[in-house]
Amino acid sequence: MVDLALLRTFVTVHRAGSFTRAAALLGLSQPAVTSQIRTLERQLGRPLFLRQARGVTPTSIGDELAHKAAPHLDALVEITETGLDDDSSLRTLHLAGPPEFTAERALPALTELTGEDGQGFALRASFGNAEETLEGLSAGHHDLAISTARPRGALLTATALCDEEHVLVAAPRWAEQIGAGQPDRKPEPALEQVPVVEVHESLPFVSRYWASVFDSRPAAPGTVVVPDLRAVLACAVAGAGLAVLPRYLCAAALERGDVVALHEPAVPPLRTYFLVVRTGTLAMPHIARAHEWLQRAAADWC
Repeated sequence: MVDLALLRTFVTVHRAGSFTRAAALLGLSQPAVTSQIRTLERQLGRPLFLRQARGVTPTSIGDELAHKAAPHLDALVEITETGLDDDSSLRTLHLAGPPEFTAERALPALTELTGEDGQGFALRASFGNAEETLEGLSAGHHDLAISTARPRGALLTATALCDEEHVLVAAPRWAEQIGAGQPDRKPEPALEQVPVVEVHESLPFVSRYWASVFDSRPAAPGTVVVPDLRAVLACAVAGAGLAVLPRYLCAAALERGDVVALHEPAVPPLRTYFLVVRTGTLAMPHIARAHEWLQRAAADWC
C-alpha cells in the first residue's frame, strides 16, 4: 500500500516541476523530497520523473499516476480543511495583485467576507506586477493572485476574471489644442504633440494602445513616469499630458470633465485579468469562497 504522504509529495513535485519548489511548498528540505520520490519509485518499480538541469519532467507513468491520484488527494484536503472551518479562529487569505485593480475592485468586494460570522476570514493583501505576484504564489507566499498574465505549467491554475477597456485621455486643454475629435484630422500625428504620462519608462500602456489602435509605436517619450495608475490619472487631470488608463479608473473623471477621451476607436484595446491559485488549493474553503466571490463581483465590472 502506498503511503499517502509519498503521494502528496509526488503530486506537489508533479505540479511544481521542481524538487526545490515542491520542498518549499511542503515545508520540507529538498533531500527529504528527493528521498520520498525515490522511495515511491522503488515501491512502484518505475521512474516517475526525468531529472534535468532545471527541474524535472514527469515520465508517462508519472503523468498517469498524477492524473489518477491528484483529484483524490485534493478531495481529502477539502474534507480536512472543511473540518478546520469549525474552529473558532479565522482563516487568513493572502491575496496579491496589481495595486490599482486590487485596491479599487478586489479588496472592496472581499471585505464583505471578513468578520466573525463563522464563514469569514482574515485578509492580507500585497501589491506587485504579474511576474512578482505569480512568483510569490508559486512559492507559497500567497493563496490567491490577480494577474494580467496567464501562467504556464501545472503548478498554477488560472480562471479568466474580467476584461478592462483602455481609454486614451488627457485634460480638456490638450484636446482643444490638438483638435481631438475633428473628423478631418488624423489622430495619431496630432497626438505626438502631447506629452506622455506613464507607469514605466517602457510606456507599457501607451505602447499597447498604439500597437492595437494605430499599428505603430508612440513617438513621444514619457514626460512623467509614476508607478501607480492612480497617480497617472492625477497627473493627467493636472494637465501633464496624455495617458492610457482603464475605463473603471477614469470613468468618474471623464464624467466630471476632468479629462476627456482623445480618441475613441471602434474596437477599444482590452486587457484580461485572471484569478490564479496553486492547483489543488481550491479544495480549501476560504480560498474557494474568495475565488467564487470575486467571480460573482466581476460580473458587474465588465
